[in-house]
Amino acid sequence: MKRTVRAVGAASAERVWQRYVRTACWPTWAPQIRAVEAEAELRAGMRGRVVPLVGPGVDFVVEAVDHEARTWCWRVRVGPVRMRLWHAVRDRAPSGAETELRIEGPAAVVVVYAPLARLALRRLVSPGDGGRAR
Repeated sequence: MKRTVRAVGAASAERVWQRYVRTACWPTWAPQIRAVEAEAELRAGMRGRVVPLVGPGVDFVVEAVDHEARTWCWRVRVGPVRMRLWHAVRDRAPSGAETELRIEGPAAVVVVYAPLARLALRRLVSPGDGGRAR
């Protein structure tokens, strides 16, 4: 199944992009993430693990990163469940940013994950610290 979620907010596109690029920032805007075990900045080929608030760790591989276009794509795996996620950040006139996430995976997982992803994206584009101080 494929699903797309979007969020628009007052943070600049560059600020939103930096929140993606710096893996240590992920827990500040994604409420489901406790920590990220990976390199400090996104790059194609990077492998790591997302430590969720509950449940097993989520292994990942970053497939592509385009800093100019502000897009990136990764594959995640928890046991036999595999998903592919594609992210984009765009300037929003007259100010702010829009972020888009395309999720591809098993229907049951996509349906459950999409609302949580939407909440995280709203926090990602917020002008403050991403929604949660760390």
